[in-house]
Amino acid sequence: MISSARVVGACLAVAGVVTLLLLPGAGREAAAQSDRDELVAQGRDLFSTGCSSCHGTDGRGVRLADGEVRGPSLEDAGEAGAVYYLTTGRMPLANSNEVPERKQPAYRDEEIEALVAYVGSLGSGPKRPSVDLDAADRSEGGVLFRDNCQACHSATGAGGALSYGRSAPSLQEATPLQVGAAMRIGPGEMPRFSEEQFPDEDVDDIASYVEYLRTPDDRGGVPLGRLGPVPEGLFLWTVAVGVVVLLCVWIGGRRHEEPDQEEAA
Repeated sequence: MISSARVVGACLAVAGVVTLLLLPGAGREAAAQSDRDELVAQGRDLFSTGCSSCHGTDGRGVRLADGEVRGPSLEDAGEAGAVYYLTTGRMPLANSNEVPERKQPAYRDEEIEALVAYVGSLGSGPKRPSVDLDAADRSEGGVLFRDNCQACHSATGAGGALSYGRSAPSLQEATPLQVGAAMRIGPGEMPRFSEEQFPDEDVDDIASYVEYLRTPDDRGGVPLGRLGPVPEGLFLWTVAVGVVVLLCVWIGGRRHEEPDQEEAA
């Protein structure tokens, strides 16, 4: 019969083994959380300096006395929103009344990472997208792009005009990460696409196709700025008709000159 002392000893030994197995994982999680907290703290300092005048010290926006909103709340922006606006240089703005446009980012990569972590901690907005081009289906991405994106961004990703004087930006400089972030947050006039509408696999496919549009294989000849088949075709027809007209004028001029030359002889 096994004594109670042996049973207790065996239980303690098992508990010790389990503890040894779990501690490394728990330690890694604690270290990762500590690094995350430090990154959020760095982002908070950067936010207070460069963003709080419009978005508030707590990221909930600033409303002026006349009811006008200087800067919207970032509680629903999430990491994806911070990634998109900071990596494209659309934020911060010198004037809150300006329309955000793509320009050189104002922050270094490590500072952007800190700001993304802080903005992500403000609420439950969309997470930073993880775009995997290696697993993407570019052909399927082309189908999805033509069905859902080309109406605004054009078939070549060169951008296009929208209603009320607005326009869809060109995608020639968009990175896969920025494409994925834009799909999740819906900046400007662009609709927000949820994971139910476009799973991560579809985002990978579309991002891969947009990446291809930056340096496509122009098998049809000279790209002519990649404005699309209609404007490029119209340009070629205009040039061709002009050449034909000039050729006809030149031939007609020679025919008028030949009799004069014969009479002179």
